[in-house]
Amino acid sequence: MKGSFHALILEDDTDIAQLIALQVKSLDGSSYLATDIQSATTYSTSHAKDLFILDLSLPDGDGLTFCKAIREQDQTTPILIISARSNERDRVMGLELGADDYLSKPFGLAELKARIKALLRRSQTAETVKTTEETITLGKLTITPKKHRVCLDNKVITLTVKEFELLTLFALNPNQVFSRNDLLNTIWGVDYIGYEHTVNSHLNRLRKKIEVDANAPKIIETIWGIGYKLNSQSLQTI
Repeated sequence: MKGSFHALILEDDTDIAQLIALQVKSLDGSSYLATDIQSATTYSTSHAKDLFILDLSLPDGDGLTFCKAIREQDQTTPILIISARSNERDRVMGLELGADDYLSKPFGLAELKARIKALLRRSQTAETVKTTEETITLGKLTITPKKHRVCLDNKVITLTVKEFELLTLFALNPNQVFSRNDLLNTIWGVDYIGYEHTVNSHLNRLRKKIEVDANAPKIIETIWGIGYKLNSQSLQTI
């Protein structure tokens, strides 16, 4: 993890916001505290961030709306949702809209710090991959890690960090079957084992962007009872 980072914390409970800010500071980071979506949006448009940490239940709207807005403008900065809304529907929705992780309230401080460190570490890893890997070409799919660029059938596809990492992993290992746990371990890390819905959510989003019909995927196939694989043959005749 890099020596310093800056986080935007969107949380209307000032006690919790200060607690999160203290954990950020303990990791050699700085933070800006916003108590509503409007102030977070204003700050976000004019300041650099390395991490978003946001609640969902806010005085001027739903944090999921802000999450979606972030991803429409910023595909790479990690987003951590921290919310008392811990049901599966909200977790899945948050991940579907582009969040990288979801932590339920109440939370332990050690776990919060571990999640922050993991997100920053993986974000840096993605940056490193961009500058070191060569272009990957499979049929009509081209991945250029240095530019975080994906081109499919001569069309540029915009992907989030995790979507990009998933597609790159599949492309580097065409026709190899990965279980959900394989993907969790490789892309998110061992701490996420058991969060299969995380893989489902990101794969669903990825398929919507690269498949002709996301409900009948031909590029990233489901191997029932086992996992998923990239069918390299499908990339020849899109």
